[in-house]
Amino acid sequence: MTMADDLTKLTATAMLSRLRAGSITIETVARACLDRIAARDATVMAWSYIDPDSVIRAAREMDKHPLKGPLHGLPIGLKDIFATADMPTQHNSPLYVGSRTGVDAACVGTLRAAGALIMGKTDTSEFAGMGRLAATRNPHDTTRTPGGSSSGSAAAVGDCQVPLALGTQTGGSLIRPASYCGVYALKPTWNAVSAEGVKLGATSLDTVGWYGRCVADLALLADVYDLRDDVTPVVPPIGRTRIAVHRLGFQVDAASETALAVAADRLAAAGAEVTWIDLGAVLDPMDGLWELIFGLEGHAALLNLARLEPARLHSSFMNRVKNTPGYTRAQLIAAYDTAARSRVLFDRLAGGFDAVLTVSAPGEAPAEKTAGNNKTNRDWTMLHVPCVNIPAGHGSAGMPVGLTLTGPRFSDRKMLAVAEAVAPIIDTER
Repeated sequence: MTMADDLTKLTATAMLSRLRAGSITIETVARACLDRIAARDATVMAWSYIDPDSVIRAAREMDKHPLKGPLHGLPIGLKDIFATADMPTQHNSPLYVGSRTGVDAACVGTLRAAGALIMGKTDTSEFAGMGRLAATRNPHDTTRTPGGSSSGSAAAVGDCQVPLALGTQTGGSLIRPASYCGVYALKPTWNAVSAEGVKLGATSLDTVGWYGRCVADLALLADVYDLRDDVTPVVPPIGRTRIAVHRLGFQVDAASETALAVAADRLAAAGAEVTWIDLGAVLDPMDGLWELIFGLEGHAALLNLARLEPARLHSSFMNRVKNTPGYTRAQLIAAYDTAARSRVLFDRLAGGFDAVLTVSAPGEAPAEKTAGNNKTNRDWTMLHVPCVNIPAGHGSAGMPVGLTLTGPRFSDRKMLAVAEAVAPIIDTER
């Protein structure tokens, strides 16, 4: 194994530690990541834009200066729906090929202020919604999907091309690809991180989040984005940790069902207080509401493109603008009200535990060109709650399977703290 291989396999926290100690330079790290990308991109196809010469110039410049911020020199990938001042933002859409905004999205500006080295843009489903799928393949088996819509970000981290990458979730677009690609991910509480400058598809659902290789990596960006709980989380020893396991109200594949049961058994054996709970009172009233909200909010988000470029806008987006299902505004109001009631009820129920454990995806990554089913994620997205994906072994096809820790709104730091405590029990293959 070469030094470059060693570097690309580091977690973000380990890489930062070596950068700060001066044992490696930012340019060395950048070249290692670029070499990995060059060797693998024709196979994994995680990137929609990358300029190696620009990356090296930026790395050399950073090496000349003292520590700029907590991420100084750390390579990060961006899903190609985040506006960037110095790179095209193309949304995997024929309408935006080569498009440059000249400004950074707010969350990108925060990364730059923290000293991050922006490597490039990762491929995405068109407008992070429907339409064209990303070209990206699953790094563990290129015949299988990496999941959508944050396909390139999840695959790039899963393939050790970058230690961290930003993505977004409107239904299951962060957590499901994390499960399929075997990486850690955080979908924060809705609106905890600014979405200014990010292509929006459904404003009450769209959420900025990120991928890493361990819980500590996720916490790095939680610090940078100043995620806070009102009360500093104190996680009890595992023997006094209270974990609620969500008794699924729908069918999933054996891989996910087994992973959930095995994790519950392992946590109980480690001394945690494990309680299987039925969340039907929270989730059942929301059945069918995600599609309605996604559809009608998409009408507003895509109206300009439908009016300006009707012949070139993908039919799936035109159907949202045309409101093909015939949803009414009265139904939308009722959906908003129902989701709001469910949020209050879930916060109350989940607040009685340290975390709720559930599946991250319906099973292993399918061997087909698809973004994947979001049925295991969309309710949590509508509830606006934080979600942490933890890799939980592999299914019968040898592909990664993940589990989600969630809890009340704005308990992001608590979920990360609980994830840090339980990850060694759940993710036994690290």
